[in-house]
Amino acid sequence: MDSRRRRVPAMAPEERRAALIEATIPLLHEHGLEVSTRQIAHAAGVAEGTIFGVFESKSQLVVCSVVKALDPQPTLDALAAIDPATPLRGRVAAAAELVHSRFTENAQLMSEARKLIFTNAPDPEAQARMAASRQQLHDAIVGVFTPDAARLRITPERAARLLLLHCGANAFGPFGEPGEFSGADLASLLLDGIQLRETEHEKC
Repeated sequence: MDSRRRRVPAMAPEERRAALIEATIPLLHEHGLEVSTRQIAHAAGVAEGTIFGVFESKSQLVVCSVVKALDPQPTLDALAAIDPATPLRGRVAAAAELVHSRFTENAQLMSEARKLIFTNAPDPEAQARMAASRQQLHDAIVGVFTPDAARLRITPERAARLLLLHCGANAFGPFGEPGEFSGADLASLLLDGIQLRETEHEKC
């Protein structure tokens, strides 16, 4: 029997890139931009030099990993799955929960992405992809409001923007309370406002 160690078949470049990106994403959540190529190589189970066989630099790998990690498709799919037969209030509450969850789960990574892609090493292609992702998310939320557009005092586009602004401020802003967020509360704020109606005021 041949006891010599068999060589593991090499991955195709695109497969290797994908594997390195998948290994990098959890490390970015844990270490931010300070993650090292040594840590990435260890997580991927490859030699450190392997990284530079498929990526020009650590920065390129990190940018690709950030873009992949912030892929909006899972959230878009979940928004599309909201039953259009559900009353408007329920749809808005469900959409708010999904968006807020996306923002809070990726808050640190989004902050790091802005520093990396827009400040430290401006990357026009990555910037364009992130802008497209934001637009896709906005358009998906517009779709949540559109079936009841005739009942709204503002356009579905404006309503979607307000929902995103509130979720973003709560996830990233200095006055945010991510742990106290309620999709139902935001739906009430958007659809009812905060002032008591006259009939409600009279009961108090």
